[in-house]
Amino acid sequence: MSPTHTGRRKGRVTRSPRPAAPQPSNTGLDLSGINLNLAVALDALLTEGSVTRAAKRVGITQSAMSHALAQLREMLGDALLIRGRGGMVRTPRAEQLAAPLHRGLLEVQRALRNESVFEPRTSSRRFTIASGDYHAATLLPPLLEILDAEAPGVDITIRPLVVPQLEAQLESGEVDLVIAAFPDPFPALRQQRLFREDFVCIVRRDNAAVKRGLDLETYLRLPHVLISPRGDGAGAVDMALERLGQSRRIGLRLPYFLTAALAVVRSNHVLTAPRRLAELFQDLCPVRLMPPPVTLAPFDVLQLWHERFDDEPAHRWLRTQIARAAAAPRGTR
Repeated sequence: MSPTHTGRRKGRVTRSPRPAAPQPSNTGLDLSGINLNLAVALDALLTEGSVTRAAKRVGITQSAMSHALAQLREMLGDALLIRGRGGMVRTPRAEQLAAPLHRGLLEVQRALRNESVFEPRTSSRRFTIASGDYHAATLLPPLLEILDAEAPGVDITIRPLVVPQLEAQLESGEVDLVIAAFPDPFPALRQQRLFREDFVCIVRRDNAAVKRGLDLETYLRLPHVLISPRGDGAGAVDMALERLGQSRRIGLRLPYFLTAALAVVRSNHVLTAPRRLAELFQDLCPVRLMPPPVTLAPFDVLQLWHERFDDEPAHRWLRTQIARAAAAPRGTR
């Protein structure tokens, strides 16, 4: 974001002729006297935790950033960053400022971008998507194929899905889209179903225990792989078995879908996983897919976004391409 000198008077943005005089405290700050360059500098300082790295991030000298930090300390009446054992650390006041300041600057950036028309073939826009490895693995190949053909300059960043921060990240624009399966809706977010998914069992191709099929007795006798993002808890299979008065042995518990599928290739373990992921591994590894011997309810995979971006042309285009990738035939996924 390129810093500009702006202020606000009577609801109108005006150009400030010079930096504001420092304030002795953070009480009753007059926004018309705040240099936006200082807000950009503060965001960089709180993000990087280093004067040197913050200066490089903004594109100014280290001396200029040190001067900006001195102005900010005087204006806000707080040290903001102090030296700790591992370098500079935020004060409690700085911790309170960091997230809302970053969101606010992103909002200003989006407002000034003013993309009334989005041209995918010439755009160099970067989109950020929060998703787990399963959804990324199944949707990225067809999505990248679309981008190569229709938007060669558009870049994608995939970030881990952090549910407690999900709504705030989408509202601020820090994350453009979330792709996931959620049993409970988010009333504040828009959502679109990309596809309905069901479960299959994955076993290695030469697993002698399942040559005659995978009945419930065999299923319970085999060790299982459980995908558990937090490393604990039970899955849909365990709840279905509990209704039958049965339980299974979890031989391996891990947080990653892709590693879980690889775990069965050279073991007697069985993995019960979403069909799209299983089909991906069937094409790549010596595994067999078999129907589960217990009834498991299907689930919906969604893309979610904040209503603020409903009508943004670039955002609308991205959602359309994600939906196209989800609908691509298996051979092109």
